[in-house]
Amino acid sequence: MKDIYELLEDNSYVGRGIIIGLSEDGSNAVLAYFIMGRSTNSRNRVFELINNELYTRPYDISKVEDPSLIIYPAVKNFGSDIVVTNGDHTDTIITALSQGIPYKKSLDKRAYEPDYPNYTSRISGILHLHKGFSYEMGSIRRLENGECGRFFYDYNPEKGVGHFIHTYKCDGNPIPAYEGEPEEISIPRSIDDFADAIWAGLNIDNKVSLYVRYISLKDGTVQERLINKNK
Repeated sequence: MKDIYELLEDNSYVGRGIIIGLSEDGSNAVLAYFIMGRSTNSRNRVFELINNELYTRPYDISKVEDPSLIIYPAVKNFGSDIVVTNGDHTDTIITALSQGIPYKKSLDKRAYEPDYPNYTSRISGILHLHKGFSYEMGSIRRLENGECGRFFYDYNPEKGVGHFIHTYKCDGNPIPAYEGEPEEISIPRSIDDFADAIWAGLNIDNKVSLYVRYISLKDGTVQERLINKNK
């Protein structure tokens, strides 16, 4: 099992990434989300927290070219659940949950992003914090035959263990999609140690923003760290 810095340091472009797991001491449910960018449009973003929910926002509104795939709610709360995604399907999941539709069925009508030639995968995760802690993760990606593949994973937390899913395998043109199950990584006790390791591992030119949340399983206390390259 690797730490997140090891996985990121030699990979210049993994795109957008979601990490969910349990801290080393077993006291905190852990969530992290980051974005990267190669184009001016993709790099022109910041994270903003509003009422304990995370949104992407343009840094310089005058430079926005196409907001449809880069401006969205990334982390939202639904009761005792927390939803995180890399696009506007955050709202799709929340709407489905409000109608009694489970997470794995919530994205049946969504496909990968229409950004030819990359066809970016839609990744997502949900933390269940009612009477304990468990989590699910998923990816909707374009298969070699052009069809839409849907992959979902269930996890029972282990101390110091997290799972990391990202949109791209590495840099390229077109950019190859990440395939396979989420990668297993170690999660430290300290939120600062974890946030620092992620930010340091991300490519200095392509990293844009990072958000990390630790939620106490004892009393629900929340610790948050937010880093924007654009200040």
